[in-house]
Amino acid sequence: MEPMLAGTALGDTPDDDRQYLVDLGLLRREPNAGLVIANPIYREVIPRVLTQGASDSLPAINPTWLTYNGELDVDALLEALIDFWRQHGEPLLGTTSYHEIAPHIVIMAFLHRVVLHCVMGGGGTLEREYAIGSGRMDLCLKYKKVTLGIEIKVWRDKIKDPEAKGLDQLEAYLERIKADYGWLFVFDKRSSAPAFLDRLLFQTATTKKGRAVVVIRA
Repeated sequence: MEPMLAGTALGDTPDDDRQYLVDLGLLRREPNAGLVIANPIYREVIPRVLTQGASDSLPAINPTWLTYNGELDVDALLEALIDFWRQHGEPLLGTTSYHEIAPHIVIMAFLHRVVLHCVMGGGGTLEREYAIGSGRMDLCLKYKKVTLGIEIKVWRDKIKDPEAKGLDQLEAYLERIKADYGWLFVFDKRSSAPAFLDRLLFQTATTKKGRAVVVIRA
């Protein structure tokens, strides 16, 4: 499940492990797509189970991203997320044994908390797209009139900076979900990466088709 959520290849995952998950009915073999999650319910449930440890470890978070009339302020949400990551990101990364997808798990745990507050204010959802070999995880946060597309990529040793490819992939994802605004997370997991707080920054960017996005490096 770890490489599937990270969008990487299966690598040296044992055949018996893969067959076991197929036999359990969690995965199935798709002729044109390799291993995939068996059904939409499992696609939702499995990430929720994996994020439970991080979710249980989250501190109380004031929903500063909601306006006085209950609307979602995306700029305030970004500010809250950056502040959350700066204060709690590093210790929360250690709450999971799935080290390759630790950033994905922590971000999803935070967004689950956002959705919880949105549900209490009138309804919100967090949708996910992930697949083996895709090189990314895509998230879609929806609340009332707001649709926010989020893409997560990891910069590992021996590969070039994934920002350019990530912007193209985010562009395609935003087209699919009919959104004009999104976030691209680039998590630096290289052995030569700067210190945790030193690499945390964000900047605005424009996709090739003119969509405004924010690139967040962590």
